[in-house]
Amino acid sequence: MTLEMLIGLFGGLGLFVFGMHMMSDGLKTLAGTKMKKLLEVLTNNKLKAILVGTVVTMIVQSSSTTTVMVVGFVNAALMTLTQAAGVILGANIGTTVTAQLIAFNVTEIAPVFIGFGALITLFSTKKKNRELGSIVLGFGILFFGIAAMSTAMEPLRESEDFIYLLSTYGKNPLLGVLIGTLITGIIQSSSASIGLLQALALSGVFVSIGGTGAIQICIPILIGTNIGTCVTALLSCIGTSTAAKKAAFIHLFVNIFGAIWVMVLFAIMDSTLAVNPVYEFIIGISGSLINGDGDMVPNVARQIAMAHTLFNVANTIVLFPIIGYFVSFLDRAYPEKEEERGLQLDDRLFNNPSVALGQVVRETNRLAEMSFKNFRVACESIMDGNEKLVEEVVKREERIDEFQQGIVEYSVKLSNENMSEEENDRLAFILKGSHDLERIGDHAMNIGELAEVRATNKIIFSDLANQEVLDLISLTNNTLRDMVELMETEDIALCYKILDEEEEIDEMTENLKDDHIRRLNEGVCNPYAGVIFLDLLTNIERVGDHASNIAQGILGLKLHKGLITQSQFNNETKDQDA
Repeated sequence: MTLEMLIGLFGGLGLFVFGMHMMSDGLKTLAGTKMKKLLEVLTNNKLKAILVGTVVTMIVQSSSTTTVMVVGFVNAALMTLTQAAGVILGANIGTTVTAQLIAFNVTEIAPVFIGFGALITLFSTKKKNRELGSIVLGFGILFFGIAAMSTAMEPLRESEDFIYLLSTYGKNPLLGVLIGTLITGIIQSSSASIGLLQALALSGVFVSIGGTGAIQICIPILIGTNIGTCVTALLSCIGTSTAAKKAAFIHLFVNIFGAIWVMVLFAIMDSTLAVNPVYEFIIGISGSLINGDGDMVPNVARQIAMAHTLFNVANTIVLFPIIGYFVSFLDRAYPEKEEERGLQLDDRLFNNPSVALGQVVRETNRLAEMSFKNFRVACESIMDGNEKLVEEVVKREERIDEFQQGIVEYSVKLSNENMSEEENDRLAFILKGSHDLERIGDHAMNIGELAEVRATNKIIFSDLANQEVLDLISLTNNTLRDMVELMETEDIALCYKILDEEEEIDEMTENLKDDHIRRLNEGVCNPYAGVIFLDLLTNIERVGDHASNIAQGILGLKLHKGLITQSQFNNETKDQDA
């Protein structure tokens, strides 16, 4: 193999991989919301999971990408191992679509796709159209890369030494599996490896190998690519949860198990039958094509695509009834530690920004629940004089700070991904809203500290002051409860309710302060108790302000989506200096 051939092959492979990624990124952006919905409706039904895995992989054009996403989903507790197993089986089927597209061999019109794609991408003013343009452009570059690889390898069809090596050693199944595994492990893309094999077929190298020889050489390499693609998932599970590691091992098991039973079956058939009927079937359904010399020859590129599809479909059918047992074995062999679930955000979800954003929303909702709970416990500690509850408040406040910092850091990284305008608006709301939720936690911490001071100094509120604070706390608890529900449902009516409750909190707080100052002047209240009382009122009132900020943020999202008018937004909201 000459240096010129290597350079052409390397450049063609680069174009192929770049085109595939460009097409994949465009498809993910356009179909991101649909992919998110697909994953949300996923159930423990294995058949549904397989269908979802197939569709998602057809969109992202890479089983490695889907499997890495699955590892991320499991690590983020978005998906169970049973669901992951089904998606992985489906991913192996979905990845065969790329090979089927390549087999159409539309390299002659690839420049047309590149031209139209570039025009749309460069000159379109609408983002959706630019994404569509990148899909068309990526499609053209992909096929241009295939053409470049095929052209670079054309001299091999005239090389007697290469044909001899291919005929002599190519039919060694173990060597074929090893070659496929190593190449895919290095490239980390089974689609690229198979594309390389199909480019070799399109160059005409297999023409001189008669009968079923070509497909007999290619099938072990195809099986090896399925094993090699597991490297990506195995690398991606480093440093993840036990469940995520198990998801990566499921991927490895699926492909190694498939390789073993297929290779054993073929070895038996090849040794007992004159002609393997599977080879003949694949050749029969793949048809022929006219090569550059005008001769009718077998379509080996289509044979490769068909063999790849048939292998993965057959492996899915065989594994479908038994994959659940393997999942159960993994659960028993590697049980997860019982511990409180931490922040479930994983960079692997960036492969699909819509899904990553959905997970940020879920974790922000969890942050809201923690902030509400800490406020409730802190108020209970100061009113009941229970210092043990303050320790709980302190520990939860540390988790709240950790969550908020993690959400902000993850959101900033996510903001660099390709998202729609609506998704960017929601991300901006999360960044601001998570700060409001963290501040609610800070005020809860302040109340906890006041509880310690009150308990240490045995400060007693008057019965009237005690009842007034309890009424204010009750109203604020209701507001925070509505806030948590609002973040789950985004109900506009709840926004208005929270804004009304916040006004009531402000009014009640001002009245309580006035009443307290009057009692101080009358000598009814202890001055030192009065300081604690006023600080407590201030912290509670600020909590209401932050809940109001959340409601205003949700209304802002509704305004941008056109669900409310600007006048409605202006009339129902007000600035908060919190």
